[in-house]
Amino acid sequence: MTRAPVMALGAGAWGTALANVAAVGRERVPLWGRDPTHVGALNRDRENARFLPGIRLADAVAPTSDLSELSTAEIVLCAAPAQAMRSVVKAARLHLAEGTAFVICAKGIERGTRAFMSEVVASEAPQVEIAVLSGPSFAADVCQGLPTAVTVAAHAQALAQRLAEQLSSRSFRLYHSQDVRGVEIGGAAKNVLAIACGMAAGRGLGASANAALIARGFAELTRLGAAWGARTETLMGLSGLGDLVLTCGSRQSRNFALGEALGRGEPLSEASHGKLAEGAFTASALMEIARDRAVEMPISQSVAAILAGRMDVEAAIEALLMRPLRAEG
Repeated sequence: MTRAPVMALGAGAWGTALANVAAVGRERVPLWGRDPTHVGALNRDRENARFLPGIRLADAVAPTSDLSELSTAEIVLCAAPAQAMRSVVKAARLHLAEGTAFVICAKGIERGTRAFMSEVVASEAPQVEIAVLSGPSFAADVCQGLPTAVTVAAHAQALAQRLAEQLSSRSFRLYHSQDVRGVEIGGAAKNVLAIACGMAAGRGLGASANAALIARGFAELTRLGAAWGARTETLMGLSGLGDLVLTCGSRQSRNFALGEALGRGEPLSEASHGKLAEGAFTASALMEIARDRAVEMPISQSVAAILAGRMDVEAAIEALLMRPLRAEG
């Protein structure tokens, strides 16, 4: 199989990991970063010391701050943060050829517009073919060649299958789907729910409470997905349940770590420890779209209220424990 030219956008941990994966079988994979100083350090040190210390860039990865290199890419892997997606695509669109496969690798909902990432890209770069990549994956694991499986979704089955073939490696396996919205909902909601699990851990509530939060959180995710027409198999799969379980049980998750810090009593202004936790920005937008479709999401609602300063962690725990008894579902 001929390997199509690939370029990665976003020189954080996930963009670096995806560039390393794409480098398998390719002579050159440009990795774009907005900050020229950071890009210079990547070229000099061949290591992303800021985000993935101790893990070397693959030889084929070529850090760059020149977006014009997009003109030769057939596949673009965009790992820009969800809230920066629109500005990155606006900057990139003049260099994107008609029919370029644009793979969204961020998980979130745009604040203000309440737009999913596929909607953001479609509005800013209508000439591209959109796909979404999501699933249980930590950047460090991927870079170290540890076995990882994710989902890539596109409305056209042929595109999703082609991307799975082009981007899979021995240790990084892609399953393909046509359920774009289902994959996006799983990725966005699980980040918010991971903050809740982190809060419980920070409060020392134990493994039983964590399991209950994951199970009830999955029920929330499933209800939201159903309201948007997501497929059950998508929500039960890698980009839904799989990603939820991973993110809700590990300090490697920035969202879990944020919640844990909040649970220990750290103020929101300090709890992120300088790291981006997408769920903190997605929570309010997630609740807005849930209200629009009358979807009950009490755990996510509590997280959004805490992040907005309307409730503290103790009050949220008390409110959840005092909810009326009801049939499971």
